[in-house]
Amino acid sequence: MSADEPINIAIIGGGPGGLMAAYLLQKASLDYKITLFERSNRLGGKVMTAQFPFLPNITYEAGAAEFYDYSGFGPDPLRELVAELGLSVSRMTGGGAIFRDRIIHCPGDLLEVFGERTWNAIRAFSNEAKELISPSEYYDADSRADNERETSKVSFHEFLQRIPDEAARDYIGMMTHSDLACEPHQTNASYGLQNYLMNEPGYMELYSINGGNERLIQELAKRLAIDVALGAHVTQVKRAAEGGYRITYVAEGDAEAETFDYVVVALPNDAIPSIHWAGERLAMAMGDHHRFYDHPAHYLRVTMLFDEPFWRSLMSGAYFMIEAFGGCCLYDESARFDVGGQGVLGWLIAGEAALRLGNMGDADLVAHVVAALPQILRRQDARLLEARVHRWAGAVNALPAGYPAREPDSRHRPDSAGHPGLFVMGDYLFDSTINGVLDSAVTVVDFILE
Repeated sequence: MSADEPINIAIIGGGPGGLMAAYLLQKASLDYKITLFERSNRLGGKVMTAQFPFLPNITYEAGAAEFYDYSGFGPDPLRELVAELGLSVSRMTGGGAIFRDRIIHCPGDLLEVFGERTWNAIRAFSNEAKELISPSEYYDADSRADNERETSKVSFHEFLQRIPDEAARDYIGMMTHSDLACEPHQTNASYGLQNYLMNEPGYMELYSINGGNERLIQELAKRLAIDVALGAHVTQVKRAAEGGYRITYVAEGDAEAETFDYVVVALPNDAIPSIHWAGERLAMAMGDHHRFYDHPAHYLRVTMLFDEPFWRSLMSGAYFMIEAFGGCCLYDESARFDVGGQGVLGWLIAGEAALRLGNMGDADLVAHVVAALPQILRRQDARLLEARVHRWAGAVNALPAGYPAREPDSRHRPDSAGHPGLFVMGDYLFDSTINGVLDSAVTVVDFILE
């Protein structure tokens, strides 16, 4: 590369991370030429706002349901980005539950319905969680510091078994399962507690973008002056003889190759083996990276359009929890989108249940999910008009940052000495949220700018 030529950067993956990295690089106003490769025919990855095919005026979230608001504790890069893009947001409230076919709207309901033993066990668990992780520690969470915590050395399942009351254990498991997207034995107690504390006042708030969360993707894409290759499957990455990296990709059935100075791999960890990393050293580095972070967690979104929001007489707010499938979050999509007098209920099924049920055909799956509604919610006269299924197997990580967590440098640079121009990024390196995606993009862009 001569001094007069722009720095050539490839970004593999057109999800929120790839777009955020491109946007941040472009804002640096340096002489970069950026090419983004996306295997599918759409940008946005798991941020997807969709419509029903037969009633396209009715909208729902098919992917990431919400964003986390930490602005009450300090700088919140994602909220700042959303505002910078001119997007407005609405706070999401809810959090009630149907547990053992009883309505739980507030902590006092647990005492009334299940008695002092269960209530005291849940209260003791909540107090212990808050003692272990304060709101400021939650905001400043550094997973490297968590390495020394006892809660990072035991599974969340083991931690839950210390609760002396079975009903309390089941209730806490239900309240955390959808956020974990895995089973309690597949993650550690630190991550389990972080997800439990999401339900506690004072730790964070939830919000969604008015008009649909995918507006974040649309506004980012609108501002990018880069080359975007949709339907381009990257098949190989290797060091180029002349320096940099040679990327081979297939587009419209034809194989092509280009050389880049830097490569940013903005893919979920489970997609990394789909690329051939040529050369013994590179193959070893990427294989080690994949294995270290190989803790896949799964989601399944089933969204149903009914002739009326029949659940509203019992459950209000944007979301509530039920016991089905190990703990499942139901989103009232008609609480944030105008659907007239109809009702849209979105199921967020997580973990092993999402993986298992995802193998079913859509019609059988929808019937199975409808049958899992709590008895207290079922209405014989409610008519299901249409249903949609979106599968997100391996979309997040059950143990973000791995264990023991590494320094940001080694997280994002699998071989900094041998391949200094190759970076990886994604929420699996932070906290399995869109907030974490941006944190990862900032880290990679800082490395490149240096």
